[in-house]
Amino acid sequence: MAAVTACFLSSGLPPAIRWHSYPAHPGAPTPALCSTPRFTVSTAESLSSAPSPDQSPSGGSIQNGRLRKGGGAVASPYMEDEGSEDEGKRLEYFFNLAEDLVRSDGGPPRWFSPLECAKRMNNSPLLLYLPGIDGSGAGLAVQHKRLGKIFDIWCLHIPVLDRTPFTDLIKMIETVVRSERYHFPNRPIYLVGESLGACLALSVAARNPSIDLMLILANPATSFNASQLHSFMPLLEMMPDQIQLIHPFLLNLMRDDPLKILQVNSEKVVPPQAKLVELMKDLLKLPSYVSILTNILPKQTLIWKLQMLKSAAAFTNSRLHAVKARTLILISGKDRLLPSVAEASRLSSALQYCEIRKHEESGHFLFLDDGVNLITIIKGASFYRRGMSLDYVSDYLPPTYSEFLKLYSSNRFMSDITAPVMLSTLENGKIVRGLSGIPSEGPVLLVGYHMLLGLELAPLIAQFLMERNIHVRGIAHPMIFAKCGQGSSTSNLDLPFFEVYRMMGAVPVSGANFFKLFSRKSHVLLYPGGMREALHRKGEEYKLFWPEQSEFVRMAARFGAKIVPFGVVGEDDIGQVVLDYEDLMKIPYFRDQIRTITDDTVRLRKTATGEIANQDIHLPGIMPKIPGRFYYFFGKPIETQGMKQELKNKEKSQEIYLQVKSEVEKCIAYLKEKREGDPYRSIFSRLIYQTINGSSSEIPTFDP
Repeated sequence: MAAVTACFLSSGLPPAIRWHSYPAHPGAPTPALCSTPRFTVSTAESLSSAPSPDQSPSGGSIQNGRLRKGGGAVASPYMEDEGSEDEGKRLEYFFNLAEDLVRSDGGPPRWFSPLECAKRMNNSPLLLYLPGIDGSGAGLAVQHKRLGKIFDIWCLHIPVLDRTPFTDLIKMIETVVRSERYHFPNRPIYLVGESLGACLALSVAARNPSIDLMLILANPATSFNASQLHSFMPLLEMMPDQIQLIHPFLLNLMRDDPLKILQVNSEKVVPPQAKLVELMKDLLKLPSYVSILTNILPKQTLIWKLQMLKSAAAFTNSRLHAVKARTLILISGKDRLLPSVAEASRLSSALQYCEIRKHEESGHFLFLDDGVNLITIIKGASFYRRGMSLDYVSDYLPPTYSEFLKLYSSNRFMSDITAPVMLSTLENGKIVRGLSGIPSEGPVLLVGYHMLLGLELAPLIAQFLMERNIHVRGIAHPMIFAKCGQGSSTSNLDLPFFEVYRMMGAVPVSGANFFKLFSRKSHVLLYPGGMREALHRKGEEYKLFWPEQSEFVRMAARFGAKIVPFGVVGEDDIGQVVLDYEDLMKIPYFRDQIRTITDDTVRLRKTATGEIANQDIHLPGIMPKIPGRFYYFFGKPIETQGMKQELKNKEKSQEIYLQVKSEVEKCIAYLKEKREGDPYRSIFSRLIYQTINGSSSEIPTFDP
């Protein structure tokens, strides 16, 4: 940050952090630091060598969504899994850093940055971490490596004996926020606060509505008056200093269930003996954790923090109406300190732009729970941006290898029961099994038929990644990207499974997004029939509902993109529509639900182009069948290179458009005919084959 002239290492603190020379609050002295500067502040401009969103950390380009590692085998296609090996050691990381921070702890509140966050993407926004009741600033310790790739991280540290009032802490944060706004007016500032820190974040946002802030709040303490902590204050004040009963209780709240370590992890199988050893090591560390926690929160400090929480909740709640910042609230289903679930509902009604993510199995100290990855949460909510507005192309953060595995595992059921068969066409016209006929170099536009509910999407995207290491970016309905405060309802539109589409790189349908993706030579997936095909009526399976316009043809020609038509069949093998749109509109309850969703998408339709604006949204009634099989057929690529001027003619572009549509229909017809000769179309024949040959064996199909 330009406003900071230098930062230094304090002589009694670990080399894992660096202190910043901002004063604690207006009028407060700068903390006493080592006299010899050993580091200069790394501004976003000085990190020109840091990886961009279209580069891997190792330097390999993934501009077209392809990156191979280790001799051609697909390993981590995108960002490395920094810190993923540290699951199960979050308490250890937290207490190690917190112990070092309070070892020689004097002076006013101040900021530090983890030195392990040395490189990050260009123009990364500032992230200010505001701690909870512990005040150490170590709450994100295990996530520093991950966050440091995309943020300039500053953590607030409140010394143990410090008694800075809540309002002065707000002024301290405002000093940084306003300076950052002055020097980088076009970039957002992220305030990540938990418990007390959430109150600080909300208060700063209320006092600075004109500054572009993004709030991420974990179990906000705005509900302090309704919590157990509020009723505990009188008892704590009467308790002798020598009796520290509260710290084992707090430690118990910070720990995961010890039995979790004994559960089998599907991604990394660990012998039961090794898990028991890890459990014993964890239990042996508990006394030292209690000792450190006692040093972080001695009785008088704890009383002061609880009193501060009381005043902070009152101060913040009186100013919620002034908060204009977009807010992401993370709540724990098993928070035993605060009534976070009820509080999230209250805050969502009070704040103008608010989204909620609930973690059912987490406790109050959310960021210390295994499995809670803040980067993954931010990706799923499309909550990361580096400019004045969100750019779904340039701000996109690809999934890490472990994130992809989790997404794949959560959707693997569809692939397992349908055993997808994928065929493609080589340049010489030969049809082969697999995706070898798909051009490796982009830009490539995949244009096809949208099956019922888009059931073909997950196997298609996964197979492109696993077989060809190609990351396909889908053009999706704007409904998938609806946000609260934009005329939409969380309960109706912001469904959890939409996060899968966002994490895998879907972008809202628009000419601008087409342009950006083709400029990056991406592989783009387009369903011209859109929602109308995915939510078709009874008897309309395999019927194309394409609009009359042919805009995507001219856009493809502008960049010389190859157009690959494809067809998919198999929806009639797994289910049948028994209640379609017309049937549902005759039932009052469903009619009201459909109208509510329609009202929620009115604003979205204003930004949608073409016939997408007239697509009705509903969930048809489907009767399951004994599962059959999915079949995909990618036709021969259609070249548009050198046709930019020619396809400016509407008649000529319409001719190519109709050719693409005809090819898709031919692909569907080909699959419907050929699948009749597949001896393994039935799930029972496939199960017998895998029983004999092994569950990992590839199941044969018809001859192409």
